[in-house]
Amino acid sequence: MTVMQATDERAPYAVAARNLLRETLFGAAKDQLQLRPWSEITMADIAGAAGVSRQTLYKTFGSRDEFALALVIQEGERFLNAVEAAVREHSDDPQAAVSAGLEVFLTTAAEDPLVHVLLSDDGTSGTLPFLTTQSLPVVQWAAARLGLVIHAGWPQGSAADAQLLAESLVRLAISYLTAPSATPHAMADAAGRLLGPFADRALASSVG
Repeated sequence: MTVMQATDERAPYAVAARNLLRETLFGAAKDQLQLRPWSEITMADIAGAAGVSRQTLYKTFGSRDEFALALVIQEGERFLNAVEAAVREHSDDPQAAVSAGLEVFLTTAAEDPLVHVLLSDDGTSGTLPFLTTQSLPVVQWAAARLGLVIHAGWPQGSAADAQLLAESLVRLAISYLTAPSATPHAMADAAGRLLGPFADRALASSVG
């Protein structure tokens, strides 16, 4: 066996170990967030709860803010999986897809304990900025992923229009999540009526 072959065979184990470490650290952070606000949680607290050294935590994520961003994105993966499924279920109706995707996101988020911690921030716990003023990386990541799903479902539309629709939907979702004005169903219906005409025109107009 060559050195290259041995390295290739070990690579999946290294990836699995890295993923397990990340999941362990995220789990430790979520446990800590149930006990006290983010502003009071240090990297040493997270590392200690996870049973690893602080150096390991910093080596894995770089900084406290980078870790918090990674945690928000990791949790967002679950929401986007549900949103994507709802969008695909309405591939024959772009406006319904917009409404369904947003309603699933808002409903799922409302039932998530971590989201509850984020949204209960009164400005002192240090978590809300990751959904508001510091949310640009989250918006970009979520919009890029959702844009690909929309374009795959409606390939007759342009990729640029799909991306514009995805980013608008993500920004609306964060706005509704941080400052809800009605039930998830009512807010999703409003978003559908707002973005629906654009979605119909951009995604369905060229169906022949």
